[in-house]
Amino acid sequence: MGLAELLLLAVGLAMDAFAVSVCGSMVLIPDNRLRGALRFGSWFGAFQFLMPVIGYFGAVSFRDYITEYDHWLAFFLLLYLGINMIREANEACHVKKDYSVKEMAVLAIATSIDALAVGISLAFLNTDIWSASILIGVVTFAIAAFGGLAGFKLGAMAGKRADVAGGLVLIFIGVKILLEHTGII
Repeated sequence: MGLAELLLLAVGLAMDAFAVSVCGSMVLIPDNRLRGALRFGSWFGAFQFLMPVIGYFGAVSFRDYITEYDHWLAFFLLLYLGINMIREANEACHVKKDYSVKEMAVLAIATSIDALAVGISLAFLNTDIWSASILIGVVTFAIAAFGGLAGFKLGAMAGKRADVAGGLVLIFIGVKILLEHTGII
């Protein structure tokens, strides 16, 4: 796989992280803008780096299990997070200071499950997993951090509707992953 193909792959994998970063940053307080954007980029970039490596080295023993159920796991994680965001929209406080480590880990896992499956594919293509994973991680960091910064602007305009919009987008991404992986779209 050439550099251009790997770059396109990295950008494609980063799109879910971008969307979640935009939605997630909409509700953060203004003082946490840069820190929040860098945190989204760091978490998502790190997981997008790690997951292909894990998939690559676990390709033989876990291939059938991962490709058969990865879309369901991503769907349920994103559905859970989306429903919680919508439910929290009705609470008194609509602004968050920060996301917990648990919340960030769940978001990072949910957005990087496809990268795990990509790692499996890369094993069968004899691709240098370290170069590919580094590129995927760096591209995801940049795109997710940019999404985090963009989300702050959108959040200021959306106000109280930011939680609902963010939750709906997370649910949409989960449904999209499920429909794509089951061959419906």
